[in-house]
Amino acid sequence: MTTYAVPAVPEAPALEPGVVWTVASGDLRLSANTTCWPTQQQLEAHFTAAVEAQGWTVRRAHDVDPVTGHGFIDSQRRGIEVFKGIPKQAPLVVVEAVWQYSHHVLAGLRSHEGPILVVANWSGQFPGLVGLLNLAGSMTKAGIDYSILWSEDFTDEWARNGLKTWLSDGRVTHDDSHVRDLPQLPASAETELGRALAEQLRRDKAVLGVFDEGCMGMYNAIFDDELLNPLGIYKERLSQSALVAEMNRVGDDEARSVYTWLQDAGLTFHLGTDEATELTEAQLLSQFRMYVAALRIADDFGLDAVGIQYQQGLKDTVPASDLVEGLLNNRERPPVRSRDGSRELYAGEPLPHFNEVDWGVAVDALVTNRVWNAMGLDPATTLHDVRWGETYGDQFVWVFEISGSVPASHNGGYDKSYSMRQPPMFFPLGGGTLSGVSKPGEVVWSRVFIMDGALHVDLGRASAVELPAEETQRRLEATDKQWPIMHAVLHGVDRDQFMGRHKANHLNVVYAPDAETADKALTAKAAMFDALGIRVHLCGDVAV
Repeated sequence: MTTYAVPAVPEAPALEPGVVWTVASGDLRLSANTTCWPTQQQLEAHFTAAVEAQGWTVRRAHDVDPVTGHGFIDSQRRGIEVFKGIPKQAPLVVVEAVWQYSHHVLAGLRSHEGPILVVANWSGQFPGLVGLLNLAGSMTKAGIDYSILWSEDFTDEWARNGLKTWLSDGRVTHDDSHVRDLPQLPASAETELGRALAEQLRRDKAVLGVFDEGCMGMYNAIFDDELLNPLGIYKERLSQSALVAEMNRVGDDEARSVYTWLQDAGLTFHLGTDEATELTEAQLLSQFRMYVAALRIADDFGLDAVGIQYQQGLKDTVPASDLVEGLLNNRERPPVRSRDGSRELYAGEPLPHFNEVDWGVAVDALVTNRVWNAMGLDPATTLHDVRWGETYGDQFVWVFEISGSVPASHNGGYDKSYSMRQPPMFFPLGGGTLSGVSKPGEVVWSRVFIMDGALHVDLGRASAVELPAEETQRRLEATDKQWPIMHAVLHGVDRDQFMGRHKANHLNVVYAPDAETADKALTAKAAMFDALGIRVHLCGDVAV
């Protein structure tokens, strides 16, 4: 009889009563991990104190790396190895004060059998709340049971009570009374329009180009073809190397014509000479080559929308894509002609860009574009990170902020927008933003996400509000001052309701000229989503 060397199965660590295990998922970029590590240590100290106050012990599952000088899990392989040392049934907490790559820990979380909690500090300094929401959305897609909590320092009663509940019951439940499923829509012009647009999309189909997938570990942002194709949406899979190659074919004269157009339109560029820390003309000209290249590739493939995965790969090759993305999302933008000069590409209309190749954003942006155009409205849309927020006066005002891909119309025009160098921590080769403060007005917000193997969408209303200049600057200084910001007040949804429900780090925003029009446009959008087979949830005060 043949015998084989059967691999030994390592013995699982023993479960210890009264012990909570913790892990910290980090960035893939060393510069981000080392810069953010002191803030992470502070959060872990606060959280440990809160756990110990409940009579439990905290055991960190991985040490600080003596070579890198930080204690984050910074790769998928590292995460797999760390989880081998955690008892399968142990209470487990993912502690996040930073942006994190969810795939670093998803393998371990999928096979973990004990209760899981994700916590973050309520702070705008680094994107810990954004990281928490991304991991929550990723775990929702993966079908992993989890709970979440957030606090400035875990000394407040709300957070302490939530932690106590999780330690005793293995679960924290948040108030979701603001969420209701879409009711039967009454007959109206908006309902009819939404359903007709859904039928048109399914019949005629749309092609969305994606320059690689999986940006920054966002597992929640990857939608399989089997979910997209029934909607009439098909992927054109493109390579980032093809984008760089096309950029190299764009002449300096074309890049400079884009630059001149933007200067004439009033966009302010904050320029310097130090490539490492300041925005330079060389960086801008590279970005303008990317803008021309993206439109020409989109024209080649007949794309209805496009997504550039700017981070790993491109961040080490060319300056940031965010200024490009903001231009693409705007109706009014520098003209680009076909290679033979015979046609202006996508003249007078946005080419919707889904930042960070987030397919939840892609589906949403396409639907928004179809509905808003059909209603004669400006379809300029973008995503924002759910970054942070604080009470101002008698309202909770969110900081919605993204790395620069906001269309100029959201800021009130190019003359009210500016471009600053991207932070070196995230963007080693620089590049400019398309920044500004979002104008006051009525907003429809939304998020398409995967839950229980199907597509869902949350829809709500908000108002972008104006804050005093000093308060705006304070909020920018507390986050990333180079980036565009929206001061948003959600209608009928408080801070903790939103955090407890939202299944992504991103949300989409689009303006309407007034509240009545916003309600009508939201109704048409809901009808289109519903007719496409996406389960619609209305959040807060929504007049549908």
